[in-house]
Amino acid sequence: MTASYNKEFYLDLLQKMLKVNRFEESVKALYARGLIHGTLHLCVGEEASVVGSTAALKKDDYILTTHRGHGECIGKGVDVKPMMAEILGRASGTNGGIGGSMHICDKSCGVIGSNGIVGAGVPTACGAALSIRLKKIPDRVSVSFFGDGAANSGAVLESMNLAGAWKLPVIFILEDNHYAVSTPVERSAADPDFKKRGTAFGFLTCEADGNDVLEVYETVSRARAAVLEEGRPAFVILHTYRISGHSRSDQNVYRTEKEMQYWKDNGPIVRFRDFLLKEEIFSENELETIEAAAEREMKDVVSWALRQPYPEPDGMEERVYV
Repeated sequence: MTASYNKEFYLDLLQKMLKVNRFEESVKALYARGLIHGTLHLCVGEEASVVGSTAALKKDDYILTTHRGHGECIGKGVDVKPMMAEILGRASGTNGGIGGSMHICDKSCGVIGSNGIVGAGVPTACGAALSIRLKKIPDRVSVSFFGDGAANSGAVLESMNLAGAWKLPVIFILEDNHYAVSTPVERSAADPDFKKRGTAFGFLTCEADGNDVLEVYETVSRARAAVLEEGRPAFVILHTYRISGHSRSDQNVYRTEKEMQYWKDNGPIVRFRDFLLKEEIFSENELETIEAAAEREMKDVVSWALRQPYPEPDGMEERVYV
């Protein structure tokens, strides 16, 4: 990390990372109370990847997220109150309470869809990029987030080939969090050096420490600029780690406590906090005040969302296209 930005920028990154973390922890607690149905895929431990990457994008840029997409939505500017209401199945949610955790959508922030199908958002991102090309929209890109497990799917590889052949204004962001559910990347990929794939398709290809929010921000910023200037897709690999399990049913039997503790001790918020103190950008008292504010905000969000009504059955088909 390097100290080369103003204090307001650092504050924005820290507040968003804390918001993502507190949101996910709050959702986890609500699930434990039986207030959320279905399952959850949390991004605790990946706060730098989701915040650093979305901070490098403009509000009008399109993004397609995954089943683990709460963090990207928050980073892109989606209001956490309707997000929380959506996950709780309330009518005030982003999708009227009928989409749930894996289908957050807010077109006003460029979030044109999350997807519960592994890798399925990637071809959609190519479609969004093609619309940018056909409509001749300046200074806009389409971004698809996916994981190391999805990287091996046919839809992802076919989409990368299409994007390379058509030179679409799209950024593919691979969040390599080490595991495809419970399978380590070394066992799921014939060659876990994903950079070679970007090179094979003619992309600008780069990678970053996904737990260093500034490095992520700078890497994605360069990728975005290159897509617009060079007229070809970009492939960004972010090396991170999910401290939370794959889903709420995950008992973490495939990894050791020592491994998980290492990543907790070296998590993105811990690292960024240490950096801010070392560079004397914020004092300990200032950081504690910022953290306390994040706690209060999320308590208010949960309280508000729990007071919202459930959707009426008569309106269940309003968002269905036929």
